[in-house]
Amino acid sequence: MAAVAGSSAVAFKSAGTSAGFRSSSGDRSIGQFRPLSGVVSSNLNAARASLRCRSTSSVASSGVRAQVATAEQASTEAAQKVESPVVIVTGASRGIGKSIALSLGKAGCKVLVNYARSSKEAEEVSKEIEAYGGQAVTFGGDVSKEEDVEAMMKTAIDAFGTVDILINNAGITRDTLLMRMKKSQWQDVIDLNLTGVFLCTQAAAKIMMKKRKGRIINIASVVGLVGNAGQANYSAAKAGVIGFTKTVAKEYASRNINVNAVAPGFIASDMTANLGDDIEKKILEGIPLGRYGQPEEVAGLVEFLALNPAASYITGQVADLLLPSYSLFLLVVLVLTCDLAAREQF
Repeated sequence: MAAVAGSSAVAFKSAGTSAGFRSSSGDRSIGQFRPLSGVVSSNLNAARASLRCRSTSSVASSGVRAQVATAEQASTEAAQKVESPVVIVTGASRGIGKSIALSLGKAGCKVLVNYARSSKEAEEVSKEIEAYGGQAVTFGGDVSKEEDVEAMMKTAIDAFGTVDILINNAGITRDTLLMRMKKSQWQDVIDLNLTGVFLCTQAAAKIMMKKRKGRIINIASVVGLVGNAGQANYSAAKAGVIGFTKTVAKEYASRNINVNAVAPGFIASDMTANLGDDIEKKILEGIPLGRYGQPEEVAGLVEFLALNPAASYITGQVADLLLPSYSLFLLVVLVLTCDLAAREQF
């Protein structure tokens, strides 16, 4: 009503001014106010009509905005479902591989959890990802075998439609001094730790090239950089992974495929749990933080390289997690433990 009253007042004043209210003789005449009542009535009706139109328009506009918002939300949700990155993590049933799979699963990725023999553990990883609202499938296969790698890629495509990210983590150790090392011990490590990376990368890159995008992260090791007594096979394989990473990064850069490596130092694992107190004390004395790294900390770095837009300009690099004063202790410890039973990292 305030708006209507205000409009009437303006109409009255305006009409009075423009009419001049004069008779033909030039004198003012009160009788000439009569037509103004029609003007006021007309303006009142116009104002009411305008308010009704504005109200109807406002309701209609609100309805349209609500429909647009609903459509945008549905579109965003659909896009998120389609665009959730698909990740393959090899050797993901435990240790670093498990932490990486869980980290990427929590971040919204669709994850293929690869394992060689630990099917129960792999299923638990998959269930944990699903418990966080993610999607996961498991695949049992030896990544050193070409047919298994091809089947793994097919499983990922059948389940999720594509492959966006590959984490080459699967690996084993067969530690002993070179003079005692059997050819089978050498070959087993080279086949899985190096040839497996080659096969998986080659297969995944074929899929990524078609989309002109992808990210590959290889889990290497500090011993591939500094060497280590009792691990000639493992050191050679991880050094090979580092050289392989740098080369493949150059080959696929034009296709917008980033390839990087992470080289962890001493990470808490089954192996470190079995070390004696004296050896562990020497190790920790050489680490400024005074503790082992945790698998989750490696996974955090991998997640950054795999998903973060800030990592889109990083390729052909090796993230070295070796602490400067730690390498000397690494050599001592692994010499002392090189006669332990063969240890598997997946």
